[in-house]
Amino acid sequence: MLQTFAEGRLFGSRTGDGVPRVLALHGWGRSHRDFDAVVKPAGGGEALDAVAIDLPGFGATPAPPSPWGAAEYAESVAAVLAEMKAPVVVLGHSFGGRVAVHLAASRPEEVAAVVLASVPLLRTASPRRPAAAFRLVRALHRARVVGDETMERMRRRYGSADYRAASGVMRQVHVRAVNETYEQQLDAMVCPVTLVWGDDDATVPLGIGEAALARLRGRPTDAQADLVVCSGAGHLVPLSAPGAVRKAVERHLEP
Repeated sequence: MLQTFAEGRLFGSRTGDGVPRVLALHGWGRSHRDFDAVVKPAGGGEALDAVAIDLPGFGATPAPPSPWGAAEYAESVAAVLAEMKAPVVVLGHSFGGRVAVHLAASRPEEVAAVVLASVPLLRTASPRRPAAAFRLVRALHRARVVGDETMERMRRRYGSADYRAASGVMRQVHVRAVNETYEQQLDAMVCPVTLVWGDDDATVPLGIGEAALARLRGRPTDAQADLVVCSGAGHLVPLSAPGAVRKAVERHLEP
């Protein structure tokens, strides 16, 4: 059932009978429903004491007032921690994982562990430059030689599917997000981290998870870091391999 959190600023759902210990953060263009099979298995398994929220701009939660990055999203989400049993396990898929690493790095006392599923944490190659035609029209638009309608046509032609589907401030959020990396946050996290990846992920390839694992294991802490690879799973790991994601979360809930 949809309900509100953080004094009505965020929407999502709550499962389990106890005080929530798991906070689930979904990916770009998705909603809290992506975690249904993780937090409350359809086969009648025990529900996790968890909160899964719609991040601002997705699902039922209104868009942010300005082009937030992951740090601002994390600050918004942090308000939910007051309604939970800290320290919590934070589960983040894709864009939600970007938010999760900021949350864990900035609030170490409130985060017991992090599970990151298919998260674009690092760049393993140089970013691709926009097409020459797009760059030319963009420059002409900035110089006010071409109008907004022409610029919008170019954005729709050359932008990614996620960018084209976004509107208003969420387009700017998307641009900011895809240009962020999280080396500083990975280095600052002091809690255990489990990475869960599909070996068939074409959106965030497994190599990024392997690079993130190496960096996490180089942290100046003895906190555990490991990588779970889900055979045949793609980018939407919470949907294609919910059992593996749940198992990763449950391990961090053990006394």
